[in-house]
Amino acid sequence: MPRSARLGLDARPVVTPAPVAALHVSGMDDATLIARVLEGDVAAFTEIVHRHYRDCTRFAVRMLGDRQDAEDAIQETFLSAYSALGRYREQQTFRAWLFRILINRCRSVARQRRRRQIRFVTNGHLPETADAAADAFRDPWLRDALQGALDALDPKLREAFLLKYGEGMEYQEISALTGVGISALKMRVKRACQAMRPGLEAEFHG
Repeated sequence: MPRSARLGLDARPVVTPAPVAALHVSGMDDATLIARVLEGDVAAFTEIVHRHYRDCTRFAVRMLGDRQDAEDAIQETFLSAYSALGRYREQQTFRAWLFRILINRCRSVARQRRRRQIRFVTNGHLPETADAAADAFRDPWLRDALQGALDALDPKLREAFLLKYGEGMEYQEISALTGVGISALKMRVKRACQAMRPGLEAEFHG
């Protein structure tokens, strides 16, 4: 039987953060869940989504600065992961494998958004203002200050900064995910910190 048939890809899974996975899969590790999905257990994939949804949301919202754009990237990420599970190999953690897909989805959404904005400007209209995610940070004032500083960064700097400090990844892991050398990543994070500092200091001490 083809793998696509075993996965039931003709009826794609619903990507939802709600904890609706059956109890029989909730205590399994990622590798076991993946094996169950490959055998056609859709509840196992629902548990995978529930387990990793929060981390993916945190990164995507901060990376894109817009809740709807982030949700689009997350939906595409999990659907892509579902289709590609047969190619996952345990040499890296599932979270790292999933983040590789998420990073590419965020880059794609950002490119699409830039193209939309260019069309708006060309047609004589102002681009729509991105809605900073209300749940990305707990304190509203700090949230707005941080998101504003992140939004002002070059996307490459923002991506490196969020993977390092938002997700707590080591440079070697970030390099494997992004294809960028460790030295270049360190420079991007340093430049991100330098670029964010004046604006945040003005907010805090202004």
